[in-house]
Amino acid sequence: MSQATSIQEQEDQFAWAAQFSPHGGPRYLQIADFIEQALSDGRLAPGDRLPPQRLLAARLRVDLTTITRGYDEAKRRHLLEGRGARGTYAAAPKVELAPMLDLSMNIPPPPAGVDFNDMLKQGLAQVLMRSDSDMLMTYHLGGGSQAERAAGAAWLAPQFGTLDPEHIVVCPGAQSALAALILALSQPGEVILAEPTIYPGLRTAAEQLGRRVVAVPADEHGMLPDAMEYACNKHGARLVYLNPTLQNPTALSMPAERRRALAAAVQRCGASIIEDDPYWLLAADAPPPLARHAPAKVCYIATLSKCLAPGLRTAFVLLPDALLRERVLNALRSFSLMATPLATALMAQWIHDGTAQQLLDGVRQEARARQQLAHQLLAGGPQTPGEGIHLWLPLPSYWTARELANTARAEGLSVTPSGAFQIGGIAPNAIRVSLGSIRERARFAAALRKLSQLLSRRPAGGQVVV
Repeated sequence: MSQATSIQEQEDQFAWAAQFSPHGGPRYLQIADFIEQALSDGRLAPGDRLPPQRLLAARLRVDLTTITRGYDEAKRRHLLEGRGARGTYAAAPKVELAPMLDLSMNIPPPPAGVDFNDMLKQGLAQVLMRSDSDMLMTYHLGGGSQAERAAGAAWLAPQFGTLDPEHIVVCPGAQSALAALILALSQPGEVILAEPTIYPGLRTAAEQLGRRVVAVPADEHGMLPDAMEYACNKHGARLVYLNPTLQNPTALSMPAERRRALAAAVQRCGASIIEDDPYWLLAADAPPPLARHAPAKVCYIATLSKCLAPGLRTAFVLLPDALLRERVLNALRSFSLMATPLATALMAQWIHDGTAQQLLDGVRQEARARQQLAHQLLAGGPQTPGEGIHLWLPLPSYWTARELANTARAEGLSVTPSGAFQIGGIAPNAIRVSLGSIRERARFAAALRKLSQLLSRRPAGGQVVV
């Protein structure tokens, strides 16, 4: 072997190691991220040998402990495997007992540059140190404590500026907040207006509570204001549901002018708006919420489940007045007496000490990386990388959404067809692809490649789905 060949082989061992980012979090986590990214884009393949830790420490100009912690984190993510004296190697994809690759569950991806396990341990330790454990295990008044509502006001400050915490109700998740608002703002048998393609949880809540959801025509900018006014008058509707930022499922954001026009229209027809806005903080330049334009007519929901972690089970509801607050709390008590005290205490601790912002930054960073992967890997996918934790994928004419979803499931891949979101007219021929439910980025990339291969072939005639 020539000296030149040997030098080249040594260089190839380091090809996956990128430059550290000053804002990328601890360096040991960045090293694990480098390995995960290299496995995603093919610069590392299963079985490739990684350089010895001392050589990598010298190359990256960090101490040996940092490299050891980085390799340990990569092993925890099932990216590397040690083979004793032979060294450390890129691992083969983990074989799971449940082989389904899930691109259907809309949850935030694991935050980049964050040791979530350590963050959780420290957060709970702080909560237990500062709180009476008996108080964390007993009944609390619904709506949140003063500290929890103050945390909500701080969390909503980017959207609204300074808020009075008395206008905020803390709920155990957005779905319970949505149900409480439906109970407080409408009567059984009444109509709720929404766009033709909506979050399915609205339809579920409305049906269970005896309300009927009616679709209002929309264009690429969202619900049409004139059509909304007409529908309010026709059906006597007093309640309108909107999801204006990175809408679920289409990932479209309503422009500022349309938001202003809808706010003006709802005031003319005397209805109220439920503004379900879980993705506002994931958008780089989202227009102000509708609640800024018609604060007396809009009830604003912001959940932490879509931008931090579903397990926090916390949503903040900004309400126009004290009277409506009492009605919402009474409705909430009928099916959910309170949010879990330990979860809400952790939420308040994280917001007040800045941990929640750090976690949000990590989710944004990982979501951007996954949007970029989808742009690169999906056949017929988005022309430019989008934002947020899901994308809306139009299908080639030879696939229907239901047929593709069924075929994908039979092959170990879960996606959501457009019919799951449709309440009016013919559903678009599209699927929603969620970016966060597969934890490891390499497995996520494998799922995208699998979906791309499926999209590029025509369905088999007479195929039996089992």
